[in-house]
Amino acid sequence: MYINSTGFYIPTERVGNGHFLNLNGLTDEWILQRTGIRTRSKAGADEGHDSMGLNAIEDAIKHLPYAASDVDLVVSAAYAPYDTVATLAHVAQRKYNMVNAKAVYASAACSSFVNGLEIIEGYFAMGKATKALLVCSEHNTYYANETDKVCGHLWGDAAVAFFVSKERMSDNDYTIKTIYTHGLGHIGKGPQGVRLRPREDGIAMPDGRDVFMHACKYLTSSLHEVCAANDMKVEDLDYIICHQANMRIVANVAHQLKMDNSHFLNNIEELGNTGSASSALVFAQNTDKFQKGQHVALSVFGGGYSCGAFLVEI
Repeated sequence: MYINSTGFYIPTERVGNGHFLNLNGLTDEWILQRTGIRTRSKAGADEGHDSMGLNAIEDAIKHLPYAASDVDLVVSAAYAPYDTVATLAHVAQRKYNMVNAKAVYASAACSSFVNGLEIIEGYFAMGKATKALLVCSEHNTYYANETDKVCGHLWGDAAVAFFVSKERMSDNDYTIKTIYTHGLGHIGKGPQGVRLRPREDGIAMPDGRDVFMHACKYLTSSLHEVCAANDMKVEDLDYIICHQANMRIVANVAHQLKMDNSHFLNNIEELGNTGSASSALVFAQNTDKFQKGQHVALSVFGGGYSCGAFLVEI
């Protein structure tokens, strides 16, 4: 599989830590020390899940070596959509005249992007598609409860889009070497660890400690999985991008791997936790840093629980 083009969209508004003091009593210093977040991105009044996703697709199309209408599979991967019936996959299919495409919505919490990528891998393997669009847009602030002391201050909004093909389309393509995912509903708090119930309390994390502990473990083990599948060691990687949930989690992963922080790319300090878009978003933001022949691994952990990773050769 090959990544033909990437694009992203980040709202311009930033919400500082001071915003939460009168809402949940948390100070700027407390939030920064425990999460690494200074600000988070927030969609404007005229923006949402669909518009952010379409803007990310527009950004990706700028460097696409074929017509968007050639796409024969569209996957929208997210847990914070605007509509679960008329999904972003269908909206994108209509806008870009992808008349021969299948349209699919996939959700696996913050693992959604990697699971979406694996769905595309499956369609390619079955011979049912050759060119795919994977779009991930998370409108977290639409569902967040800012008075929640456990997680109300974490969330940011953003979108990312990857065009992916079964065969190489240009010399600028990146190669996806391995995709790994694993459902973890049987461990720890599992389905009770993180939830999103719009008619109740929005996005909630009843036991942050349980999430933290398992995220540290499985973000690391997922990296080992994709490296081992390619006869590599994690220390052979040029860059690592973890799910941007908490900088203390990223620091823990770096400590476990005995790797310098310079190997890790992050955006959480400015954008907050942008959900399942986060790791792919960091990748798309940093393509100018990558050099031919380098290896970049993206690792994710999601509520439910779930984990995953994929390895890219530049």
